[in-house]
Formats: sequence, C-alpha cells, structure tokens
Amino acid sequence: MAKDYSEDQLIQRSAAELLEKELGWTNLYAFDKEVLGVNGTLGRTSYHEVLLAGRFRKALKTLNPWLTDKQLQEATERMTEHMSSQTLMQINEQKYQYIKDGVPVTRVKPNGETEEVRAKVIDFSSPEKNDFLCVRELWVYGALYHRRADIVGFVNGLPLLFMELKNHDVEVVDAFNKNYRDYLDTIPQLFYHNAFIMFSNGLEARVGTIDSKWEFFHEWKRLTEQEAGSIELPTMLRGICKKENFLDLLENFILCQDISTQPPVFGSEPGCGEIS
Repeated sequence: MAKDYSEDQLIQRSAAELLEKELGWTNLYAFDKEVLGVNGTLGRTSYHEVLLAGRFRKALKTLNPWLTDKQLQEATERMTEHMSSQTLMQINEQKYQYIKDGVPVTRVKPNGETEEVRAKVIDFSSPEKNDFLCVRELWVYGALYHRRADIVGFVNGLPLLFMELKNHDVEVVDAFNKNYRDYLDTIPQLFYHNAFIMFSNGLEARVGTIDSKWEFFHEWKRLTEQEAGSIELPTMLRGICKKENFLDLLENFILCQDISTQPPVFGSEPGCGEIS
C-alpha cells in the first residue's frame, strides 16, 4: 500500500527534491518500491545491509583502476566487518579512517611477498567523480526490530548522512529523543560509517555527529557572512550538502578524539556556518 503524505513526508520530499534538483544528488524513494537483489533497486540482498556494495565497488574500481576482483572483495569486507567487542564509536572511527585515508587491501609484489596498500574510497578533490545518492524511507532491519529512516545520504555507497524529519508543529529535539536514540539501539549498523546527523521540522534544523549530546547539535544559519541568517532546513542543506562542501567537511572538519571519553566532533571555518 502506498504511504499517505502527511506534513512530515512533504518536508521529507521537499528536502530530497532540493538535494536532487539543486545540489545534484540522485533521489530514490524506497518505502514500498525497493526490490532486493544484486540487480535490484539499491543492490541490497537483505534489509540488514546498509552499505550499498554494488555502488561501493563500482566507485572503488573507478577511483582505483588497478584493483583486482579479489581486492575489491577485500575492500568491501574491510568496510563492513567489525569485531563484536567494538563499540559503535570504535567502529565509526575505524571506518572514518578508511574513508579519509583509503581502505587497506593486500597486494602481491613481483617477488611473491605481500604488502598492504590503500585504495581511495572518495575523491575529495573532484566531487563530480563521486556518486551522491539520497534514499527516502529506507527500511533497515536490526537483530530484533525493523526501522525506516526518513532520508539516508550515500556517497559511493557509504551511508554518511542521516536525516530525521518531523512535522512543523513538533519540536526538533523530539527527533533526537524519540527516534534517533531508538535507532542507535535497534539499527546501529546504519551509523557505522555515518559522518553527519541532521534533525529538522522544516522551520528549524540541527546538525551533529553520532553519540553527541543534544546540546552539541547546532544550527547552520547562513551561506555567506552577508546574509541575515536562517535556521530553516534548506539553509542547512545548501550549506552542508553542496557536494564540494560535504566532502570538505568530511575530509577536513571531523576530529576523532579519545573515543573512550569523547564523540567525534566537527566544526567549520568562520563564515561557513555555526557548527563548532
């Protein structure tokens, strides 16, 4: 059955259309449309999967033509595997280092010895060489529960952006307290690679990183210093999700502190916004 559009779905659709029509992201609606399978809508074989393996391998091969099929599989496994003893924050930090510095793969040298080399995951210097995709109403299955994310933003198949959107008359903090915290518990794999968390009711928007307390989620008020400032969702999307801005923030403004005591944080240069 098709889902009826309430006000929050209209906000969601408007956000996705801005990403698509103005910022150049591909926009897909998955709620009752996704077909599973390697050749399906997103290439997922299970609703438990959050990394889009087909898109990820295609991007890897484009950015690293020297990769063999075996190395592509190894890179995919490195980006999806984790130890059961790792916390969410430890997994997230490890995946972030792969995203920023390259994912390790094994190369056999002419003398038969092996060495570890890095394969580029994202081309930070050329945004147009990367695959930007936003998916609305994405089903994700956890160990016990099923959840549906409003918007997930993927770059080269990696779920780097999570958005929870509410009605105009709902406080933005409710997205944090009533939805996001639940998602962290029930579908933690959605946040293994995550870089940016956004909450909005259309009129107000906040952005932060995983495991941050609510007070560390901030507004993005202006695109230039000359602007009067607006805390509405379109301002944040234009400021953060413009492709070159998104990659710049991802590469240069995320700091992984001591994960035993602090969550990753990111900030911005004066004039870009008010995040830090």
